Amino acid sequence: MPTGKIAFCAAAMIVAATNFADARPDTRTMTCAETQALIQSRHAVVLTTGANTYERYVRQFGNECDAPYVPMVDYVPTRDGQCMVYRCEEPAPMVPD
Repeated sequence: MPTGKIAFCAAAMIVAATNFADARPDTRTMTCAETQALIQSRHAVVLTTGANTYERYVRQFGNECDAPYVPMVDYVPTRDGQCMVYRCEEPAPMVPD
């Protein structure tokens, strides 16, 4: 096998390994504490929450949400049950009755 083909194959394997390493963390494989710690450490992170679902979650107190969005409570499935986290949502209008 020529040296060029060997180098190409090695580069392809490195790129493939890098793509697998960058996969979204899955909340179903983490504990609630691990999920919350990951969000706190990264400030905002896209997490897999189901077979075909994912969402961006943020810290409660931070500037990760663009106006007019604010951090709102959400729950994600974790290895040890439902876990409270925050995601950016537009707040409901405050209309008097």
